[in-house]
Amino acid sequence: MTISHLLYLHGFRSSPQSFKARRLADWLAAHRPDITWWCPQLPPSPAQAWALIRQGTADWPADRTVVIGSSLGGFYATAFAEATGCRAMLLNPAVDPARDLAKYIGEQTQFHRPEERFEFLPEYVDELRALTVPAVSLPTRYGAIICKGDEVLDWREMTGRYPGATVKLLDGSDHSITDFDDHLPFLLRFLELCD
Repeated sequence: MTISHLLYLHGFRSSPQSFKARRLADWLAAHRPDITWWCPQLPPSPAQAWALIRQGTADWPADRTVVIGSSLGGFYATAFAEATGCRAMLLNPAVDPARDLAKYIGEQTQFHRPEERFEFLPEYVDELRALTVPAVSLPTRYGAIICKGDEVLDWREMTGRYPGATVKLLDGSDHSITDFDDHLPFLLRFLELCD
């Protein structure tokens, strides 16, 4: 089945300006302009983010859609893949953001525009809990790039969350996968975006 739609979900405090999102958008523009690309700015509220994602993709054909999620976006991408049955590529995905983000309650700054501030509210932790998928139903639908050098998330927890998935486990790198270009072919092949 030919992929026609790609959803990219960024991480906590990130934006569509993340270098991975921009790199993918540029690649698609150059090589697959036929694909509908959407990388929304996700609101801080997980419930609102989920509503935006679901509304924005409501008329997308599930069998021709793929999702890529980075960090917190990987958590959302997992929920999206489970809800739609589409294939997902996860980039250092957050496994338990309800636990991990509880310490960020309060005022936060946007990573790419530090002058933009937002409140991460206590109820957002409950909203994350409500979106948590107990376990992935079909591991072969999932690919992941996971870095042992991730300074934010534990690679063992990430790999443990996706048993049976197609995982590229990197010995080094970091949370933002600064060597992302080196791993782009793996991502593109898994999502069947190139030969």
